[in-house]
Amino acid sequence: MGKTIARKIFDSHSIDNPAGDIHVIRLDAVFCHEITTPAAINDLVSRGKDRIFDPSKIKAVIDHVTPAKDSKTALQGKILRDWARRHKIADFFDIGKNGVCHAIFPEKGFARPGFTIIMGDSHTCTHGAFGAFAAGVGTTDLEVGILKGVCAFRYPKTIKIDVVGTLRPGVFAKDVILHIIGEIGVSGATDHVIEFAGPIVEDMSMEARMTLCNMAVEAGATSGICCPDMTTVDYLWPHIENEFSSKAEALNKYSCFLPDADAEYESVISIDISDLSPQVTFGFLPENVKPVSGMEKTPVDQVYIGSCTNGRIEDLEVAAKILEGRHIADSLRAIVSPATPEIYRKALEKGIIKVFMDAGFCVTNPTCGACLGMSNGVLAKGEVCASTTNRNFNGRMGKGGMVHLMSPATAAATAIAGYITNSELYEG
Repeated sequence: MGKTIARKIFDSHSIDNPAGDIHVIRLDAVFCHEITTPAAINDLVSRGKDRIFDPSKIKAVIDHVTPAKDSKTALQGKILRDWARRHKIADFFDIGKNGVCHAIFPEKGFARPGFTIIMGDSHTCTHGAFGAFAAGVGTTDLEVGILKGVCAFRYPKTIKIDVVGTLRPGVFAKDVILHIIGEIGVSGATDHVIEFAGPIVEDMSMEARMTLCNMAVEAGATSGICCPDMTTVDYLWPHIENEFSSKAEALNKYSCFLPDADAEYESVISIDISDLSPQVTFGFLPENVKPVSGMEKTPVDQVYIGSCTNGRIEDLEVAAKILEGRHIADSLRAIVSPATPEIYRKALEKGIIKVFMDAGFCVTNPTCGACLGMSNGVLAKGEVCASTTNRNFNGRMGKGGMVHLMSPATAAATAIAGYITNSELYEG
């Protein structure tokens, strides 16, 4: 039988097979941020192993709480900052040039087809959109990755999800992935890689593919992954143009990681989204999904647009189309956080930031803070947020708060109405 993308990547990176289906693989990149990495740094220091395997393959950023909100978060930033300086890590993004990790690292060209990537963050699966194997890991695995440039994983089993049909106007990648999670459940892909395929995925931009892969972990997957194609090459071209004589040559090289025609999958699921309408979550699990029409007029206290799921320029552009010339409802507050300085800059140049401000949004610097209830948009007990983030766990954005996940279009429409509603872009 042929091989999937994930197995081709593993086979090209495997350096040991210590037991059964456990493989030790060589890492192309170790991503770090100030919330999970300081614990690994401190433990390595305490054991006399304050070393890194390759400073050019470690990428670090302060993004979860930025700027620091208190002494504890300031210390976390200092530990990462001092470590990066100590080891001469060139790709360290401190306050002022930092952005949300899973937005700024792809933007810098650090995720490539065939790469193996780990990070102490569950949404590392985002980078699989480039045809990479990217996974979130715990502190011990992160330490080993930093020290030795390797990580142990089970030989990957893959679930292929073919997304077919026609995407209706006003329905976006966020709606597609929410629907998929609603169909297979939060444990539907546990210990598996999800390979997103089919004509809908092939037509998606890199930003949209990152949205899909970002939420693969919400279905229990180790990683999400998409086939590298010319869309991938076009996105990466500013970073790889000196490595190839042409885009065609780059595509030819990356095509070696495409799945074989007879690749063996644990299961193949076909999902027709022709009749899909905008989706929204309810309750406290990402699998609790229903059409926005089923939540119509549910009041909210806050609208949040941003995060590693939906804080890219494409997301802000869609929201701005709905907000232009309008104002948010008096009954709520609204926050937008462009995911990187470059996205912020583009939004300024395109007049998008002005649209948000004129509409009554609070515009913040790039940060993960609100998404996990740490800063820049924490909910009070009993408050409800319409959010473009990736998790609606109980208390995720603040103890006692409720989060409804949705696309930027739905979030913008909700901000204007004061309650959950479909955007005018949807032709239902």
